[in-house]
Amino acid sequence: MAHLEFVPRGERFHICTFMSRTFTPSPAVLLLADGTVFYGKSVGKIGTTAGEICFNTSMTGYQEIFTDPSYYGQIIIMTNVHTGNYGAHHSEVESDTVKISGLITKRYTAHAHSRQTATETLQEYFERNGLVGISDVDTRALTLHVRTRGAMNCIISSETTDIATLREKLAQVPDMNGLDLAISVTTPKPYAYGNDSNPLKVAVLDCGVKESILKCLTERGVYARVFPANTTFEEMEKFEPHGYFISNGPGDPASMTYAIQAVRKILDSGKPVFGICLGHQLLALACGVSTRKMHHGHRGANHPVKNLLTGLCEITSQNHGFEVSLEELQKSDTVELTHINLNDGTVEGIRIKGRKAFSVQYHPESSPGPHDSRYLFDRFVEYMQGGLAAR
Repeated sequence: MAHLEFVPRGERFHICTFMSRTFTPSPAVLLLADGTVFYGKSVGKIGTTAGEICFNTSMTGYQEIFTDPSYYGQIIIMTNVHTGNYGAHHSEVESDTVKISGLITKRYTAHAHSRQTATETLQEYFERNGLVGISDVDTRALTLHVRTRGAMNCIISSETTDIATLREKLAQVPDMNGLDLAISVTTPKPYAYGNDSNPLKVAVLDCGVKESILKCLTERGVYARVFPANTTFEEMEKFEPHGYFISNGPGDPASMTYAIQAVRKILDSGKPVFGICLGHQLLALACGVSTRKMHHGHRGANHPVKNLLTGLCEITSQNHGFEVSLEELQKSDTVELTHINLNDGTVEGIRIKGRKAFSVQYHPESSPGPHDSRYLFDRFVEYMQGGLAAR
């Protein structure tokens, strides 16, 4: 361990740098489906990986991003220049393993980290989780390219730089449209979360739920039971919940006919319903409003959203590549628009008329990100307590 002391303006504090074992990167290549090629250096495990390319504009919270199940099947460009500089910590995860398919970054800190409480370097963390990535890429140029051309599949390899070979492998990667990925990240069997003495019981339909969401629920006196994504309404109802939560997750919501059917029955039960991200899209689909793939999606912790019910704005954390159709929503007799994105006018929130059911496209638990929208968890709890009437 190297220990440095820095004294600014008469105040003393310490910067501790912990050295890991030597990591020597290998040459790596990134190939996009449109034929664009970037060269760089290997990150994490030596290997080959493929998925849909997208970018995240968050300045911090990379470990939470990497473990978010909503990123399953996707390769992430981190637009923040530095990745790995504060290491990894076992408590900063949103699921049990890394869920991204690959990482693209500009500068990668493999040998050391500056945070004393970190439990390991990011390189060690990636190797344990089998993550393949690439660094020393012009991520600004790459992000601009994706914004212009749209989301597409890509492949990263530190095993071979032969473009012809990689092009053949990339051609076999399925398109995100029509792909049900939630079934790959959901819990294999139901489990309890929180204190069973809590007064409110919530059934969570797990399409890829984040740990922070469950924490936000239990902090408000909720005892949750988390069910696999393909669980029927009848099976969840045996838990006798006071309300239902429909979680975030990856893939195309329209492909999840089993979940759409369950959400319809949940709505018919009259119990309070709260959906986030994929759960928001499933709620819309259950009410006859369609979803569609976005050009390049929203991913980051600085997206401005307007609450149309209060007139107030929120800075939100987002991670999605599909959206609810605004045109169909405006024609609906049962679904009302409640939140809208101030950057591009896309749907960010809805509520069901005459029901205690609502959802948002963004992530109010915000891990990482601002906590402007955590009031939505309070609203859900108030609905279950009977403190709010259906509107």
